Amino acid sequence: MKIRTPLGILLAASISITGCSNNDQAAGASTDAGKVTTLRFSHFMTATDNINTEALEPWAKKIEADSKGRLKIEIYPSATLSKPGATYDATAKGSVDIGMQAQGYTAGRFPLTQIVELPGITNTAQQQSCILHKLYDDGVIKDEYEDTHLLALIGTGQGALHTVDKPIRTPADMKGLRIRQPSAVASHIIEATGAAPVGMPASDTYTSLQRGVIDGLSFTWQPIQAFRLDELINTHTNIPFYNSTFVISMNKEKYNSLPDDLKKVIDDNSGAELAAHISKVFDVSNAKAMAAAKEKGDIMIDIPDPLNDPGWRGPLMEGSQHYLDEVNATGLDADNVYEKAKAASSACMV
Repeated sequence: MKIRTPLGILLAASISITGCSNNDQAAGASTDAGKVTTLRFSHFMTATDNINTEALEPWAKKIEADSKGRLKIEIYPSATLSKPGATYDATAKGSVDIGMQAQGYTAGRFPLTQIVELPGITNTAQQQSCILHKLYDDGVIKDEYEDTHLLALIGTGQGALHTVDKPIRTPADMKGLRIRQPSAVASHIIEATGAAPVGMPASDTYTSLQRGVIDGLSFTWQPIQAFRLDELINTHTNIPFYNSTFVISMNKEKYNSLPDDLKKVIDDNSGAELAAHISKVFDVSNAKAMAAAKEKGDIMIDIPDPLNDPGWRGPLMEGSQHYLDEVNATGLDADNVYEKAKAASSACMV
């Protein structure tokens, strides 16, 4: 005997199956023009940091506009979604969709990229971004980012030395000081001067200065205001000490799950052009922060060409060579990358 199924039940079953299919698509990519994909973007800067407000937030809004609302980027500042030194790995694993972190926050993870941080390679954030993307496009550092979809490699400007009531005019003035370092590159150079490098994320520097855990820090100028360090610091040594770098990347599976037209929106708003825009904000902000410190009456000590300064050249070159030797010891050709970085530097003069 045949069992007849009422038409209403068949329609309900059909709708149910269709609904499950749409839900499955919603978990990844969809060609449905009405579907919205939300991407979670994690970084360690504060919400009020001008890099966030003048570069990252406008970028997120442009992605949304160009996608006609089908892509939305939710920004999670202040390391609320991932730790500062674990954001790249969180992006690779898919804990976050997009992440930005300083390469130096993960020791040994980006050894060839960090060669661009060495003193003498670059003068501005924009020049450094250009160098990074040339090296990436030429395949020199590309393998270091193969587990994510790269969006931008960013220069942040030259790092200076900032202290509280401790003027630094020569390397001898650094002996015995505890100086916050952002990366292995800066750490080796700090050690070469006789100071003690102390590793910590930028967000910890204010309380560490307050409590006397550190005597000063090596930092580009922009974060001095962004992290309110200008309330504590009153002495600055402007020396091309090191050059910090950032990476913005996207989870590969999330990127690959997008339909082609939305991938194009991401691609059209990433790469060297995005890096140049963000690094320009850094350059302008660095200059403003330095001018504000001068206006405040802080002590300013300028050492514009330390690699030709008889006092500073020794420790800077010693620290640089220490880093190159360390990378060479892992089997990588650091010396070759160093030469390519210098060549790219000349090509990227702005």
